[in-house]
Amino acid sequence: MKYTKLGSTGLDVSRLCLGGMSFGEPGRGADTWTLPEKESREIVRAALEHGVTFFDTANVYSAGSGEEILGRALRDHARRDEVVVATKVFGPMREGPNSGGLSRKAILTEAEHSLRRLGTDYIDLYQIHRWDSATPVEETLAALDALVTSGKVRYVGASSMFAWQFAKALFTAGAHGWARFVSMQDHYNLLNREEEREMLPLCADQGVGVLPWSPLARGRLARPAPAATPRTGDDAFGDSLYEGTEAADQRVVDAVASVSRARGVPMAAVALAWLLRRPAVTAPVIGVTRPEHLHDALLAVDLELTEEEAGALEEPYVPHRVAGFE
Repeated sequence: MKYTKLGSTGLDVSRLCLGGMSFGEPGRGADTWTLPEKESREIVRAALEHGVTFFDTANVYSAGSGEEILGRALRDHARRDEVVVATKVFGPMREGPNSGGLSRKAILTEAEHSLRRLGTDYIDLYQIHRWDSATPVEETLAALDALVTSGKVRYVGASSMFAWQFAKALFTAGAHGWARFVSMQDHYNLLNREEEREMLPLCADQGVGVLPWSPLARGRLARPAPAATPRTGDDAFGDSLYEGTEAADQRVVDAVASVSRARGVPMAAVALAWLLRRPAVTAPVIGVTRPEHLHDALLAVDLELTEEEAGALEEPYVPHRVAGFE
């Protein structure tokens, strides 16, 4: 494993971040394809054994079950000071008012719930899962700063919004002397590169680390043709990210397959290696439901693509609509 700093901070993180959306007791939450605790723990343990130290989850994953499973696995298999634990806040966790969003009440309440579920005294990276247009950004940022000041959160990050919104948040935090966002977790991969237009240049300029989610486009970049999996039949949100561009996307997939064959490595390794060579990217957030998924991802860390290979992967791309947060 290789390590790098998260943006302009002094925080060391592994070049791959293990995402926790795959972990959760079936029946908890809306997703039916998540892994129960035994299988989840095996993947977390294997990731730790291969040097992964960066783990990302969210309060809404499997209605909190994802945080619980990840927390127990890390407590049993790692020292707390050796891992970086990230989680997120925004989505509703129950019925009724104040059940989600980014108000001061919601943030402070959900942070306490996440700490309890994770079984830890502090969260390394606390991220807003989406932009909340119903709450003044000043209220959100002040609440996040209070968590940092209290020691319950070390750093704050953001996810999936327009670049102008992120710029506003960075400026507002700076103007008030509040904790600034140090990371941006956004939808970025070979099939959707719209973040290259504004968000990635903004992050590079401001020293913000980029943590792409869905780096393999829900598995589309990991196999030469569509294939049925437990998730493909129950992922309406994932399907919505790539609808309407299937023909153009297949040309990109074919390019990944070509490089994969020439190099003798899995397609997933090629797609992730391309992301790792992007200047603003700190660590893609990988989803793993089988041990071989982790193995394929790990190969990307040492896979150096040539300029010609990168060009071949990029050439078929056509503009896409912004997808993932509208």
